[in-house]
Amino acid sequence: MTNYHLLGQKGKLFSIEQHRAVNHLYDGYLPYEFHLALVNRTAADFMPVLNVDDALADTILDASWGHDLMEDTRATYNDVKKVLGVTAADIIYAVTNEKGKTRKERANDKYYQGIKDTPYAVYVKLCDRIGNVTYGRTFGGGMYTMYQREQDHFEKSLAGEQLDALRPVLVHLRSLLRG
Repeated sequence: MTNYHLLGQKGKLFSIEQHRAVNHLYDGYLPYEFHLALVNRTAADFMPVLNVDDALADTILDASWGHDLMEDTRATYNDVKKVLGVTAADIIYAVTNEKGKTRKERANDKYYQGIKDTPYAVYVKLCDRIGNVTYGRTFGGGMYTMYQREQDHFEKSLAGEQLDALRPVLVHLRSLLRG
């Protein structure tokens, strides 16, 4: 049996390096790798749901580490593609917010459609959301209640085959949001 927690090492090293290079912090004070590790841990824990071979699992786990690269660091799509490959770069690109002044503008219909159109991007986005919700539930702050309010819209926006196949992951997210 594969230990998925050992995969995704290229993504881990590259992502931590890129976030440190811009002094990016999580919740204003934690090293950003704290969040990346939460997301990756979730992705590794639920990887059997995807039923993919180890090479693809490694790529998806690279993307889980790198999910915020294009949004929060100076790494471009081509930088990510060069280090992590086209599949990981496509997933990371898909989960990167649009430009916008508000949260609603950044996570618009085009954004969600891009996630749905990219294989495994819904999975990485769910893992990202679980990481954020887990943190908010554990440490408090407004993030947790914001995700509770957004959940119906989030699910409706991602509805489709990918989300249907990820029912155990979605059920876990829902259980975290019930408090």
